[in-house]
Amino acid sequence: MSNFVDTIRNDILEAIESDKLILPTLPEVALQVRDIAEGEDSSIIDLVKVISNDTALSARLIRVCNSPLFRGSRAIENLNMAVSRLGMAYTSNLAMGLAMEQMFQATTDMIDKRLRATWQTSTEVAGVCHVLAQHYTRLKPDQATLAGLVHLIGVLPILRYVEDRDVQVSSVMLDNVVDEIHPRIGATILKRWEFPEELQLVPLEYQNYKRQVASADYADLVMVANLQLLAGTRHPVNEMDWSTISAFDRLGLDPNMDMSQEEDLNAQMDAAMALLK
Repeated sequence: MSNFVDTIRNDILEAIESDKLILPTLPEVALQVRDIAEGEDSSIIDLVKVISNDTALSARLIRVCNSPLFRGSRAIENLNMAVSRLGMAYTSNLAMGLAMEQMFQATTDMIDKRLRATWQTSTEVAGVCHVLAQHYTRLKPDQATLAGLVHLIGVLPILRYVEDRDVQVSSVMLDNVVDEIHPRIGATILKRWEFPEELQLVPLEYQNYKRQVASADYADLVMVANLQLLAGTRHPVNEMDWSTISAFDRLGLDPNMDMSQEEDLNAQMDAAMALLK
């Protein structure tokens, strides 16, 4: 069985080196949204026109605006009101992230289950990142949310490889392959998608607990968000001394603080995670 694992690993790594790895492409609506958001002459109306072509995405953005995180004195009833409340940049990043959900599906039950679980984790991390960015940093909450949504994007080509070739491998061994190479693949995908360099770093750095940088960044947010979601579980990361993880210092957080016990903070994180589901 280990031969299968070595084959998967080597084939994918070789494909990366030779630039032959088939990488996922951003959904069309995500590309259109980004083009409009980056256009100097673009307006909210232009953004609304593109997003309105995707009924499901439109409905989710309206629901986001009516969530406890963004709710104002007046209920949001249509997409134009939603985009006006969120603003161009936030709408763009959130729409791009949510549009990616359609990529996390497969035809075989085993792979489909794994992809959906990966997306579930991504949305939870994104929700925590949003709240951490808002409360503890000057980083943009919309970029933080997007960082959380894409930090596991490198899992996609690995699971597609297994599905396309009908490779029979145990869950444990597949987990080992995914854990080993998804960060590198993720960074490659985000570079291909022309994401900002600060987001390209996230898959590579969010598990580098010894990293030292001058100030808090999106990798720090994703790292701490993951740790908070793993706190209290049997994951090996809980055997570490979190006080040695400098990301907490950069974010101004006590590594021993249980965020789930901070009532206001926990309520906001729950709300942020819920709005992405």
